Amino acid sequence: MKEMTYAEAIREAMSEEMRRDENVIFMGEDIGIYGGAFGVSVGMIQEFGEERVRDTPISEAVIAGAAAGAAVTGLRPIAEIMFMDFTTIAMDALVNQAAKMRYMFGGKAKVPMVLRCPAGSGTGAAAQHSQSLEAWFCHVPGLKVVAPSTPADAKGLLKAAIRDDNPVVFVEQKLLYRKKGMVPDNPEFIIPLGKADIKREGTDVTIITYGRMLERVLNVAEEAAREGISIEVIDPRTLLPLDKETIIQSVMRTGRAIVVHEAVKTGGYGGEIVSVICESEAFDYLDAPVVRLAGLDVPIPYNPELEKAVVPSERQIKEAVYKVMNR
Repeated sequence: MKEMTYAEAIREAMSEEMRRDENVIFMGEDIGIYGGAFGVSVGMIQEFGEERVRDTPISEAVIAGAAAGAAVTGLRPIAEIMFMDFTTIAMDALVNQAAKMRYMFGGKAKVPMVLRCPAGSGTGAAAQHSQSLEAWFCHVPGLKVVAPSTPADAKGLLKAAIRDDNPVVFVEQKLLYRKKGMVPDNPEFIIPLGKADIKREGTDVTIITYGRMLERVLNVAEEAAREGISIEVIDPRTLLPLDKETIIQSVMRTGRAIVVHEAVKTGGYGGEIVSVICESEAFDYLDAPVVRLAGLDVPIPYNPELEKAVVPSERQIKEAVYKVMNR
C-alpha cells in the first residue's frame, strides 16, 4: 500500500494499463504537454509519446467519435472530456454509436472505450462547468457508469473499465482529485465493475452514497455513533451495473434507508436506488419511509455560498438520520 491522491491513482491506473497493453491510448483536450486541466496526466506524454497520448482539437464530438471508432477497430482508448458538462456535445457518438454497436452487430463488435468525465460542483466553476450528469448515462442500455469515491477505488475501477469490452463512462468528482488515501501498489489491483463496497458497517440506518458525498456521510456516521446511532454506509461505486444485492441485504438488516448524492434530485440516480429498495423484499423490512437527499433543482451558482447551499450538507444528512430514526 502507498498513499497517493485520487488524481495520482487515476494517472497510475492509466499508465500501468498503457505499459501492459500497447493498444491502450489516451486522448483529450490539453492532456499531453499541459498535463490535463486538473493535472491528472502530468508526465504521461513524456513516457508514452504523442502517438499514444494525443492532444485533440477542442471538439467533444470528435473526441467521443474518434474513441468509438478506435475502439471498434481494435484499440482501447481512454478519452477525457475536460468537464462532464461537455458530454452534451459528445452524446451522438456515445449514446447512438458506442452504446449500440455491440448489440446491433450481434456481439461481434466490441467497443472497449472509457470516457473520463470530471464532474460536480465545489470549484466555483458555475453553471456550465459543475454538473453531475451520471443519471443521463445510466438511462442508456449498452453503457456502464462508474463513480469512484476514493483513490483506491479510482485506481481499481479504472483499470477494470479499461479492460472491459464495453463503453464505460467514468465519473470523477473534481474536488476528490487532491484527496489522499492508501492504494495497493500492485499493477494487477482490479476492482470488478458492479460490486458495491460497505464503507462502514452499522445496524440502525443504511445510507447509500457515492462521489464526494461519501466523506460527508462518513463524518455524519462518526457523529451519530457518539449518539448511539449505528449507520451502515454503502458506496455502489458502479452505478451501472448496480450491485442491488448488497443494498437490499443492508436495508433488510437495518430497516431504514437514506440515499444521498450531489446531482439534482429530479431524475437523479437516487430515485433508481430508492426503486430498487421499494421493489425488493427489503420493502417489507422498512421501519420508516426511504429518504432521498440530493442537489437542488437549480443551475449551480457561481457565488460560493450559494454553491455550497445547493448540495446536501452534513447537517441535512444528520437531520435525515434523525427523521428515519423518529428522533
